[in-house]
Amino acid sequence: MRKVLGCIRKADHDFQLIDENDKIAVGISGGKDSIVLLYGLHLYRKLSQKKFDILAIHLRLGFEGMDMTPVVQWCQSQEIPLIQVETDVFSILKIQATPDGRLPCSLCSKFKKGHVIDEALRHGCNKIAFAHHGDDAVETLFLNMIYGGRIATFRPKMYLTRKEVTFIRPLLYVFEHDILCAIDQEKLPVVTSTCPMDKHTQREEIKQMLQAMYQRYPMARDNFMTMLSNQKQVDLWHKFDE
Repeated sequence: MRKVLGCIRKADHDFQLIDENDKIAVGISGGKDSIVLLYGLHLYRKLSQKKFDILAIHLRLGFEGMDMTPVVQWCQSQEIPLIQVETDVFSILKIQATPDGRLPCSLCSKFKKGHVIDEALRHGCNKIAFAHHGDDAVETLFLNMIYGGRIATFRPKMYLTRKEVTFIRPLLYVFEHDILCAIDQEKLPVVTSTCPMDKHTQREEIKQMLQAMYQRYPMARDNFMTMLSNQKQVDLWHKFDE
């Protein structure tokens, strides 16, 4: 967990993620990434010189068999406020499913963001923290290149003018293996997703491709991370205006 905290501190320093008197909503799915983010911010609040509050928000999407009891009990033991919100997301997704039964992940993501934003604003939060980590950033880069024809990933910090709320991603410098180590060492509660699309997405395919690449080229993971902020070394084609 010490390494995770160091990465949160560096991300905060590099991208000015957290300010004095922020109230930060943390989206909690029950998975390993979001619980490590929540615990990391909880510890960072105690160790840093900044005064800010956190609020955990869990959306009940409607997937069967999701029991959040371990997370609820853990939040109570840590004195972290947690609210759970009922939604009809799964019901809507089933209506929009493809003929072979695949659910639209992009639509699900849009719905979840909307619900979290509304709930965060309802409770006076000015920022929302998502648990996207370094491996997610690289995977998103490759997804955009392969399927979107553009070189882009998500931003560390993004202000939504229409909603007057800021998204932050404090785990940017954390890799997935760091999260797994933190879960094991701190005995943090993890609730397995029962989404029928879990592990059956384009992102999962990219993840497997990158893992194979890292085995052959071990330096690639760190170099990809460096590339995302290495603005001075960008050398792409620039067409003349017609």
